[in-house]
Amino acid sequence: MKQIHLGVFEVAGPQVGGTLSWPHPRSDSLRYHELDFWIHMAQLLDQAGFDFLFFADGFGFPSIDGDLPELAARGGINFPGIDPALLIPVLAQATERLGFVVTSSTGLDHPVQTARRFATLDHLTGGRIGWNIVTGASANTVAELFGHSTMKAHDDRYDQADEYVDLAMTLWEGSWEDDAFIGDKESQVLVDRSKLHRITFEGQHFRSTGYFTVDPSPQRTPVLFQAGTSARGRAYAARNAECVFVQGTTVAATKANVADIRAQAAALGRDPESVKIMVGLTVTVAETSELAAAQRKEFDDLQTDEVVAVLYAGNTGIDLLALDPDRDLTQLHDDGGPIGQMGQSNIDRFMGKNGEPALTVREILDQLRGRGTRGLQLVGDPIEVADELERLVDETGLDGFLLEPIFAPADLEDFARLVVPELRRRGRMPAAAATGTLREQVLGRPGAHLSADHPGTKFSVTSAE
Repeated sequence: MKQIHLGVFEVAGPQVGGTLSWPHPRSDSLRYHELDFWIHMAQLLDQAGFDFLFFADGFGFPSIDGDLPELAARGGINFPGIDPALLIPVLAQATERLGFVVTSSTGLDHPVQTARRFATLDHLTGGRIGWNIVTGASANTVAELFGHSTMKAHDDRYDQADEYVDLAMTLWEGSWEDDAFIGDKESQVLVDRSKLHRITFEGQHFRSTGYFTVDPSPQRTPVLFQAGTSARGRAYAARNAECVFVQGTTVAATKANVADIRAQAAALGRDPESVKIMVGLTVTVAETSELAAAQRKEFDDLQTDEVVAVLYAGNTGIDLLALDPDRDLTQLHDDGGPIGQMGQSNIDRFMGKNGEPALTVREILDQLRGRGTRGLQLVGDPIEVADELERLVDETGLDGFLLEPIFAPADLEDFARLVVPELRRRGRMPAAAATGTLREQVLGRPGAHLSADHPGTKFSVTSAE
């Protein structure tokens, strides 16, 4: 019986998914500046057997006609936010086994900076860190914020990201031999110089030569996550990712994306089952179906077309309210506007596939209201929720779910109290939570380092040259 892995998708901000929830009495997320808020959440997940707490992050913000919409500020729609990476050492200290995944873009810092940061976090967490690799969905606003006049095209950003990760893995895997760090006071030898290796990397986008100053952390390379579901994003995931966060719109689409990523991984010589694939899922659960439905309705009543439009513009650069509501998104092509260079997963999903017509703008607004960038939606009592989780895993080949709370931390408390015991009773979660490094917990195998079939192992060094 396939085990169900669980993570939680969060942002270090007032609400998740570009929807409106912070004003509701069930939400405590206005306390996102406070360490105690995050410590409580992390300890809750740690004790309930979740694998990790995942932080989305970025420098972008919703933009319409090049400026911050009034509603984005007033309603807190993907704005504002703080740096989640700085929370992680504190949360690791307050927990025993929970992993932490944080987003970092391949379009901003140099790979050396990123490698140093994640190696440090892996040391400080005792091997419980993961890197969510993104190329930047809101790249236009980020480009301007960092003083660049233009952003790279969508697929070009992924080409650069391949090289970015290669250089980072060269630093993590190829700079220090396993036993290079001695730390012996009696002999007064800290590091065996003969077991350090100068790296030289010459790429199209990045160059580096020298020595990596961080000794090998418990995992060496953090667990590599990737969250793009575009065609190029799936190819990138098949090459690099150990855990893929796909956008679930329908069961059929999710099943197709899972199969495609695994097939591409196999074609690259990787064990397709070694790539763990999870989908975003918003769960509203209560003791009865009626109570769960009532709680969900309170959330839905907060949502409007304007909330949807601000969120969608921030992710894709497209202002839905400025378009003809009775036409689909191809009107942007027809009118000579830009399309498809940002947030492409959230464009492709509405363009029509397999003979089905593309959705009109009106239909897109209706579908995204109350959903935003969230994945699948589930409302019910504990038995109904557990039944559906099992069905989704069995029908799609998924390995688990990233819960996207609408009211934090109340939704997570409800899930931990009501659903986790039911999943354990059914054998879908272990009676005792897994321990070890994040890689061991997520991949379900012994060994803290990259799998032998991962392309990053080609950068490994084992003996002095």
